[in-house]
Amino acid sequence: MIRAFRLMHLARRLDDREIALKRQNRIFFQISGAGHEAVQVAAGMVLRPGRDWFYPYYRDRALCLALGVTPYEMLQQAAGAAADPASGGRQMPSHWSDTRRHIVSGSSATGTQFSQAAGCAEASLYRDPGTDEVTLVASGEGATSEGEFWETLNAACLQRLPLVFLVEDNGWAISVPVDYQTAGGSVSQLAAGFPGLHRQEFDGTDFLASYRALKTAVEYCRRRQGPALLHAHVIRPYSHSLSDDERLYKTAAERAAEAERDPLATFPRFLLDGQVLDRETLQRITHEIDVEIHDAAERALRDEPPAPDSALRHLYSETVDPTAEQFASQPQFQGEPKTMVDLINATLGEEMRRDPNVLVFGEDVADSSCERNLSEVKGKGGVFKATGGLQTEFGSRRCFNTPIAEGTLVGRAIGMATRGLKPVAEIQFFDYIWPAMMQIRGEMATLRWRSNGAYRCPVVIRVPIGGYLNGGAIYHSQCGESIFTHIPGLRVVMPATALDACGLLRTALRADDPVLFLEHKKLYREAYNRSPDPGPDFTIPFGRARVVKPGQRLTVITYGALVQKALLAAAAVEKRSPQASIEVIDLRSLAPYDWEAIRASVEKTSRALVAHEDSLAWGFGAEIAARIADELFASLDAPVRRIGALDTWVGYHPQLETAILPQTETLAAAMERLLGY
Repeated sequence: MIRAFRLMHLARRLDDREIALKRQNRIFFQISGAGHEAVQVAAGMVLRPGRDWFYPYYRDRALCLALGVTPYEMLQQAAGAAADPASGGRQMPSHWSDTRRHIVSGSSATGTQFSQAAGCAEASLYRDPGTDEVTLVASGEGATSEGEFWETLNAACLQRLPLVFLVEDNGWAISVPVDYQTAGGSVSQLAAGFPGLHRQEFDGTDFLASYRALKTAVEYCRRRQGPALLHAHVIRPYSHSLSDDERLYKTAAERAAEAERDPLATFPRFLLDGQVLDRETLQRITHEIDVEIHDAAERALRDEPPAPDSALRHLYSETVDPTAEQFASQPQFQGEPKTMVDLINATLGEEMRRDPNVLVFGEDVADSSCERNLSEVKGKGGVFKATGGLQTEFGSRRCFNTPIAEGTLVGRAIGMATRGLKPVAEIQFFDYIWPAMMQIRGEMATLRWRSNGAYRCPVVIRVPIGGYLNGGAIYHSQCGESIFTHIPGLRVVMPATALDACGLLRTALRADDPVLFLEHKKLYREAYNRSPDPGPDFTIPFGRARVVKPGQRLTVITYGALVQKALLAAAAVEKRSPQASIEVIDLRSLAPYDWEAIRASVEKTSRALVAHEDSLAWGFGAEIAARIADELFASLDAPVRRIGALDTWVGYHPQLETAILPQTETLAAAMERLLGY
C-alpha cells in the first residue's frame, strides 16, 4: 500500500509540475489525470507489464507509472524531446507508448482504442489459444458514447475475448455532465444485456475497492470466461486540460464535493489512521518525490528537440520498401487465363499457405459462419466470391465473418497488426468505408510515425470500388480514392488487370505498411484483362506505372476502369487520324505514383490528359495535372487537360450513369481537342 501511495502521489505531483511548466511556457500542452490515480495504480499492480497488453487513454498517468514508465520519460513527452520514448516529440504529452511494457501508442481520438484492443486480444488467442494474457483498454465515460465502444463490447462478447474495459467515470466529458451524456447516467447499467460480460461498478477513488475489482475482473478474463467491464467512479479536481476552465461550468459545491473524495487526501489519511506509515515517513516520501520530479524536469528540459529533417522519418517502413527492385519479378505463367477476381482469390490462398500470420476477415467473406453447414452448402466466400474457399481450406481461425461495423473491423485489424499478424480486412463496398475513416486516417496511417517507429501497422484493406455495372446507384458505384491518397503513411493501389491485381496484392501482403487495395468491380470478370497464374512469388513494385500503349504525340495518364476505355478511345482517334500516336499509361499505384514514367512520357509527347472515374473537381488528376504544369511546363505544347465524372453522385438508371461517368467517347473527344491545339 505504501508503493500504491507513492505512485499516486508521484502522478499528482507530475501533473502539478507540468502545469507549472506550461504556465511558464516551458512546455506546450498539459492534460491531467488527477482524481483517477487510485484505480489506475490498482490496475497497474494487478496486471503484468511486458506480458499483458495495455491501451491507456490520456489520463492514465498513474497507470503508466505503475507499469514502469518513469517520471523522466513522462517529462520528456511534455518537453517534446527527440529522445522521448513515447513519440520522439511528435505527440502531445500523456499519449503513452512503450513497447517493452506493451503499452500501445494511443492517439487523441476518443474511443478508437476499444476495437484495437479487441484485435490485440484476438491476436493473443490466435498466437496461443492457451494463453493467460489479458488486454486492458481504458477510457473516460464520455468516450463510451462512441459507437465503437458498443461495437467492441459486442465483438468481445461474441468471441469471449480476454479484454478488460476500464471506464474511469469522472462525471464530466469536458463540460458535459454524465447525466446529459449517458442515458440513466450509468454506462455499466446500459451494458447489462451483453452475455458473458463481467460487470462491476465501484468507487475508483478507493484504492482497496479498486484493487479488488481489478483482481476479480482480470482473473475472470484469464480463465477465459469472457470480457469484463469495470465502471470506476472517480473525480476530476482539475480542469479538463489547461485549455479549459472548469469554473465556467462546475459550481463551487460540485468542486467541493469532488475535493472530499480526492484519493490524494483520503488514501494517505487511511494509511496514517491504520498505522501503515507514520507522518514522518509520509513527509519523507513526498519530499523524495518532489526532488525526483524536479531533477527529472530539469533534465528533460535540457534534452534536444526533434531535428527538422526528421519530419519524414518513420512515415513508412525502413525495413521493407514495396517500391524496391526486389519486388520486380517476372511471371512464371501456368494454366488457363483467369479473371481478376479468380487471381485475387488464388493470391490470397497462396499467401495464406506461405505465411500463417495472414488472416482474412470482413462481412460475408467466409464460406459459412456455421462450419457444420459446409457439408450441405456451397458457401458464399464474399459478395464477389473473392474469398471463396479460404475458410474451407484454412478454417475459421484464419478466414471469418465479422459484424457489420466497418470502424471496428479496421480497428481490430490494427490491433492484430501491432502484434505481428498480417490482417486482410475487406470492406464490402467502397461506398461503406466511411465509418472506418477515423481508424484509417487517424490510427492506421499514423501509428508508425506517431510512435516514432516503435509500432508498425501492416494492415491490408481490400475494397471493391467503382461503377459501370449498371444499377449500383449512389451506394454501390462511387469512387473517392483521392481522399485516401491524401493520407501520409498509407499506400493506395488500384490495378486494372488480373496480372497486376495478383502482383500488387502479393506485394501488399509482403509489405510492412498499411495498404488500401482498391479492386474495381467492373474489372473482376472482364474477358480482356485475364491472365494465367503468374506463380506464387510474382510481385510488382508499388509506384511503378505500366505503359499500356506507346505513342509519340499525346500522353494519357489513367488507372482502373478507364485504362481500357482510354485504349479504345485512342484506337478510335488513331483510326480517324493515323498521325495521332497516343501513349496510354496505367498508373496501377496511386500512392506512391510513378512520376518518372509520367515525366518521360510528357517530355516526349508534349501533351498530357489525366483521366479518372472519380468526380472531376478535387480529384486525383488535379494533383498530377498541377505537377505536370509546375515541373514540365517548358515541355508542354498544350494545356494539361483532365477527364472525370460529373461532380455529382452516380445514378441508378443506366442512361443516367452513362451521362455521369466518363465514357470512351468523352475520352476520344478530349484527345482530339488536345491533339488539335
